[in-house]
Amino acid sequence: MTTAQASSISTSITIKKKVSPLTRPSRRLLCLGIEGSANKLGCGVISHSPSPANATTKVTVLSNVRHTYITPPGEGFLPSDTARHHRDWIVRVIEEAVRKAGVRWSELDCIAFTKGPGMGTPLQVGALVARTLSLLHGIPLIGVNHCVGHIEMGRQITSSHNPIVLYVSGGNTQVIAYSQQRYRIFGETLDIAIGNCLDRFARVIGLRNDPSPGYNIEVEAKKGKKLVSLPYGTKGMDVYLAGILHSVESYTKDKKYISWDQPTTEDVITAYDLCYSLQETAFAMLVEITERAMAHVGARDVLIVGGVGCNLRLQEMMGIMASERNGRVFATDQSFCIDNGIMIAQAGLLAYRMGQITPLEKTGVTQRYRTDAVHVSWRA
Repeated sequence: MTTAQASSISTSITIKKKVSPLTRPSRRLLCLGIEGSANKLGCGVISHSPSPANATTKVTVLSNVRHTYITPPGEGFLPSDTARHHRDWIVRVIEEAVRKAGVRWSELDCIAFTKGPGMGTPLQVGALVARTLSLLHGIPLIGVNHCVGHIEMGRQITSSHNPIVLYVSGGNTQVIAYSQQRYRIFGETLDIAIGNCLDRFARVIGLRNDPSPGYNIEVEAKKGKKLVSLPYGTKGMDVYLAGILHSVESYTKDKKYISWDQPTTEDVITAYDLCYSLQETAFAMLVEITERAMAHVGARDVLIVGGVGCNLRLQEMMGIMASERNGRVFATDQSFCIDNGIMIAQAGLLAYRMGQITPLEKTGVTQRYRTDAVHVSWRA
């Protein structure tokens, strides 16, 4: 075959554009979302309605209410205590979300709740309340994967079409790409999540849990001046984070280490230095595995979701890498990055529009609910 013949054949081939199976709603649809997989209890109401201007769907956040269980400095949150917090607050949070949305229970088309992954007993509180409301008001239930909720809300807010997703939170660290109605996990942590790593180190050095340990590390890292040596644990598109946590904790026992606001000299290692070094090293690992996934699938854009995705330094480092590949980085603010009910409502309403309703007998929670186990029926 000559070059001319090959060129002729290639130009005659029509590339078939994928058509979304999600049809435009004929009326406004409303979903109440309940999230309580960890220490954030959230509830929100979202609407999908036909746009009067064109054939698209207008998505509107009507309310997004959240209450956080905060423990004293140096302490984490236990499942039993977190569940108790959720039981104490969930009625008030739901009532406020419905009131702010300005809707009646009879107008809701479905109730979405976090089915997993997450902490068992806090998850059960949200699922139990969702079942109760469903039975009281005769509203269908949609069990939502927490990770998919993050992804779908991130895609909606940022209008990112088909990016590589870096999902970074207290319980998960995953590099994800979409293919054939699944969110495929290309790489992940092989031990602890990045959020868990940051939170545990914050407790060691006595940082407050308000508003969050990871945020407080981000603030103190800006004052760091010295980059200490820490292990760099990547393996293909996977990462190890337990080793870097152990190593940075060991510096707090070094005779050169000084804690907060003590006089400094050139020979000392400050708590600020350790926050800075932990961030720089761990985030460099995350940028590396994300770039590998981008190269593997030929993607140019990155979407960062999950609570750690709020970190501006992580966004900056990812932006440098993406710009070198002529790509872009998408991220959201704390309203949508940190666990919230509206992301569960968004994913739930997408599933509802495809006819995916969770029967009452299958509304139990699943602590280890893999991202790639979900049939993403609403995407082509």
